[in-house]
Formats: sequence, C-alpha cells, structure tokens
Amino acid sequence: MIKKKEENLIERPPVVVVMGHIDHGKSTLLDFIRKTNIVESEAGSITQHISAYEVVYEKRRITFIDTPGHAAFCNVRSTGACIADIAILIVSAEDGVKPQTIEAYKSIKEAEIPFIVAINKIDKPNANVERVKQELMENEIFLEGLGGDVPFNAISAKTGEGVPELLETIFLASEMEELKGGENNLASGFVLESKIDTQKGTEIVAIIKNGTLKKGNFILIDGKVSPIRRLEDFSGNLINEATFSSPIKLIGINGVPEAGTFFKTFTSKKEAEMAANSLEKEDIIPDKTIINRSSSNDDDTKISIIVKADVFGSIDAIQQEIEKIEQERASIQIISAGVGDINENDIKTTGSKENTLIVGFNVKVSQHIKDLAERQGIKIVVVDVIYKLTEWLEENIKDLVPKIKVEEKIGLAKIIRVFSKTKTNQIIGGKVKEGKLVLSADVKILRRDFEIGRGVIVGMQSQKIQTKEVNEGDEFGMDLKSKIDITPGDVLEAYKIVEK
Repeated sequence: MIKKKEENLIERPPVVVVMGHIDHGKSTLLDFIRKTNIVESEAGSITQHISAYEVVYEKRRITFIDTPGHAAFCNVRSTGACIADIAILIVSAEDGVKPQTIEAYKSIKEAEIPFIVAINKIDKPNANVERVKQELMENEIFLEGLGGDVPFNAISAKTGEGVPELLETIFLASEMEELKGGENNLASGFVLESKIDTQKGTEIVAIIKNGTLKKGNFILIDGKVSPIRRLEDFSGNLINEATFSSPIKLIGINGVPEAGTFFKTFTSKKEAEMAANSLEKEDIIPDKTIINRSSSNDDDTKISIIVKADVFGSIDAIQQEIEKIEQERASIQIISAGVGDINENDIKTTGSKENTLIVGFNVKVSQHIKDLAERQGIKIVVVDVIYKLTEWLEENIKDLVPKIKVEEKIGLAKIIRVFSKTKTNQIIGGKVKEGKLVLSADVKILRRDFEIGRGVIVGMQSQKIQTKEVNEGDEFGMDLKSKIDITPGDVLEAYKIVEK
C-alpha cells in the first residue's frame, strides 16, 4: 500500500518564506513578482501578518509566505519558516546585516530548510554588495564562491533587476529538495493565521502541504471537526478544490486555531471524528501561555491587561512586547488574550478590577462598549501599528503606578562658625563642600554622620551680598530656621522633595 502511494507522488511547487529585517524589501519583492501594490495598504508600511500568495512564473507555480520583519513578530516568522520548504533571507545592500536578519537566519536554521540570500536595493546610490557579503561571512553565513554553499542573488525589488535569476534559483533549490506530493491523497497542511469575521465567522489561512482539499470534505483541526462549506483561493475567489502547496482560506471552521496548527481532511464526518477521538488532547491543542509577571513585593501595583487581535500571530507579538515593558513597583498580568473585536464579555472578564487595560490590535470596539468600560474605569485602546500599542501601554502603566515622594540631595556644607542663636533661628557661617545650597531649601543637620534634626534656609549671604544660591567651594553666611543647637563641625545636607 505504501509502495502504491510512493508511485503516485509527483513534483509539487515549492512553498517559499521571505524573511529579513524591517524595510529591507520583503513585501516590495513580492509586489514586483505579483505586480500588485500591497505595501501601500500596510499600516505604517510594515507587514504585520503572515500572508501567502501564489504566483506563476514561466508556467511553474511558487507559493510565497510574506512574514513581518519587526522584532515583535519573532514567533510569526518562526511559524513561517517551519511551514515553508525554502527560505529567502533578504538583506538590504544599503543597510547590511541587522538584528532581525540574524534572528531570521536562526529561525531558518532551526527549521532545517535550505535558503537563498537575496541582496536587495542594489539600485540605491549607497548600495555596497561586497560589504554585505563580508558582514554575512562575519555572521557565519557563507555564500557560494566565498567558502560556503548558500546561493545568493543581487536584486532590486523596485526595478526587478535580478528577480528572474532569483526565481530560477528557487526552482533549482526546489529540484534539489525533490519536493513531492500526491494529488489523489486527502489534503493535509498547516494554519498560517486565523481570525473571526463578524459576518462570516472563523477565517483560516492555510497552506496545503500534501493532497487535494475539496469542498464537502471534513477537516480535523485543533481537535475539532468541521465540514468544508466555503473555500477561497489566496485572492478571495470561491473555489471547489485546491491541491498541494496552495494557500487557501477556509470560512466557517469551528474554533480559532493558532498559527502552525496541523490539519487533515477526510471524506466523511465519521472518519474525521474517529481520528479526533484517537488523538490525545494535549497533542492537538496547544497551550496558550498567559503572561504573569507578578512581583514578590505585595506593595506593587497590580495591572491587568486584556489583549484582543485580529489573528493569533498578532497576539504572540503583543505578548512579547508586553514582556519587555519594565516599570518599577508594578506587577503586570495578561488575564485574557483572544481573537476578535472587543466585546461585553471582555469587560466582564475584568471583574471590575482596578488598573485594568484592554488593548486591541486591528479590531473594532463599539461606542456602547467604550461607554461601559468608561463607567467601570477601564481604559481601552485600539491601534493598527504595534509600536503605538507599546507606547500607549508604557504611558498608561506608568500613570497607574502611584507616585512616591523621595528626598533628593542637592548639596552638602560644613559649618565653620555660629554667630548668634534664638529659640527658632541661628545665624551661622560655613563652606559648601558638594553641590549647592539654595534659598528656602530644607536641610538635614548631621553630627558625626548622624542626623540630629532638620531646618529650613531662610536667608543667605555670599561675600556680604544677599543671594539665593551658593555653589560648591564658596563660603556663606546663613539664617537657618531650626530649634536644634548647631555647633562648628556640623554638616548641613540640603535636599528637595521629588515625586517618582
């Protein structure tokens, strides 16, 4: 039986993931290949989701996975690398190797897939291909002809120079990998992203890695069985079937599976349910970690966050950004994270807790929900660029932590003479040893490094001239309001009260 299946295997198109640092031209390259203009529609001109596209070059198909380049989307990029057959590591000929370039390279190595380096932006005035090659070598990425076996192409995603050669390199790498698939098999593959559409229900973008998926089949995904009623290609056109390497969209599937979830199809519901029952629950349902950065200090302000996003990949990115936020005397916890618009259930989830924030990424929130949140003292923000979300969180978390008053030293002075005393005031002379003394400043009175009392500067002279400030190294005369008897040799420590 196995031998028969092997005989039916035929060559299948490669699934290629494009990876690299932000603004090095990943989406622009795909734009040129697809003759579209996706970049201008991206929020902040940054790709923030995985997207998959199918192109035909000289009658041969290639599926491209476009991944975000910003550091926040590390998990998303890793998912793309694991699903793909071949990777393109794109590096700007202007900027060279950057942190996300190395991070993307590590994801590729972990996925153990072949990759091609595309040195982009060779049309730019400051392009330096040889410098980029040297930087790649310094990071142990050894290109062909330079002591290694990694193929590379110098390209301009803007003008198209070198792009045909890059596509030929992809096909050559595909042939060397001997990618095969069975058209007559039932489809299996992986989820790229998923979201909830208020009108259509769950939308899943997936890649078929083997077999043919047909409308009317049943799909087992994330432990749930669903009939395939509506099937779309990557352009949103309704189709009845799709075969291996194709990116597809499944509408109305039960649940909202995470990126990277494996799926399998069956001809009947009974077969799918039997397969579901035979699987261990922990093998098919991923564990969604909720961040809990609780501090051992019980006095810290407890801040609860609810995260809502359009797709699971964005939730992973937001969680990573929240993990980076550092705020003294604050304990930050994500109490809920999910896909879909902000709704009344999210407000209920807060349990009317103080210091609760709800953050939404590429989702909607009605005026009714805004009013409900405001009545309960809950702040909501919805953004379409992750940087804005991070900035909003940092600012509001800081505002939620109560300010504390601390004493900040501004100067030290040694007392040399005491001229006169009354019950409340003393006329003294001395010299500033450190910092400065200012009129109306509070002071600590120190004797042999121990505080014996406090006072306030109500008058000062320097060189017999009234002054508001005496600097380090200068002598002074002072009218100090204090009931403590001061003696020569005592030290005054001037300070101010600041809120932190």
